Amino acid sequence: MRTVVAYLGPEGTFTEAALLEFQRRGSFGPGDIGKLPVESPHEALNAVRSGAAEYACVAIENSVDGPVTHTFDALADGEGVRIFAETEIEISFSIMVRPGTSASDVHTFTTHPVARQQVRHWTDRAFPEAEFIPASSNAAAAKAVAEGRADAAIAPHRAAEIFGLDAIAENVIDVPGARTRFVSVGRTSRSPKSTGNDRTAILFTLRNEPGSLVRALRLFSSRNIDLTRIESRPTRTQLGAYRFHVDLKGHIDDAAVAAALNDLSSRTTDMRYLGSWPVSPAAESPDI
Repeated sequence: MRTVVAYLGPEGTFTEAALLEFQRRGSFGPGDIGKLPVESPHEALNAVRSGAAEYACVAIENSVDGPVTHTFDALADGEGVRIFAETEIEISFSIMVRPGTSASDVHTFTTHPVARQQVRHWTDRAFPEAEFIPASSNAAAAKAVAEGRADAAIAPHRAAEIFGLDAIAENVIDVPGARTRFVSVGRTSRSPKSTGNDRTAILFTLRNEPGSLVRALRLFSSRNIDLTRIESRPTRTQLGAYRFHVDLKGHIDDAAVAAALNDLSSRTTDMRYLGSWPVSPAAESPDI
């Protein structure tokens, strides 16, 4: 029986590359996998929640554009999922066109909006008059060029091979060494065992009172727990209402982490545990 994994498709995206890395590491268990391409992190996580997939592979942050907010919102938009693993992919792009097209023929170019931020300086120089067309993924951009709906795509080099395009530039990136972190998300079950180098993720909302966030964060600092990331996202219930996403060093089975989360739960209006998992070897984050 194959394990079905949902990911931002079609084939040729960085998300697919991360999926293949997770598979190589055994993150989806033994045996074959079936890849289920979807058009957004919401679709990927909902495929897990509905049972259409056992796992989803989604991007969660990158070193140039910061958090992938669609993934944070998808994690918050329903229960029943948990993060089990992470990996990082180094990011660079190829500029691809239909055979016979030159750079001077490019009047429209397309890529995912997150990718657009990572190559904005390059495209402003190379295609100063060209119109940008957002795509649901980098590989979808390559497909659009192959189908004649845009002149150039900015995508992983493998997408050119898949869609029969020519690369007129390679290793394009405004910030050399840019990386994107991806996570493997599955149905709710027990988290992987503690390794001594783990990350835990939670999300919570607080009463709108002076000092409520400071008091919540002190629950971690007083126990010498390092926070590696904190993001706020609107709850979409009313203006000024926010939900906080926090990553911290440690595992739910660590006594200090468990005590902090137990105390935090009594101070929040809503709190969700999103998982504890081993930190990727290349994913050490600065302390906050």
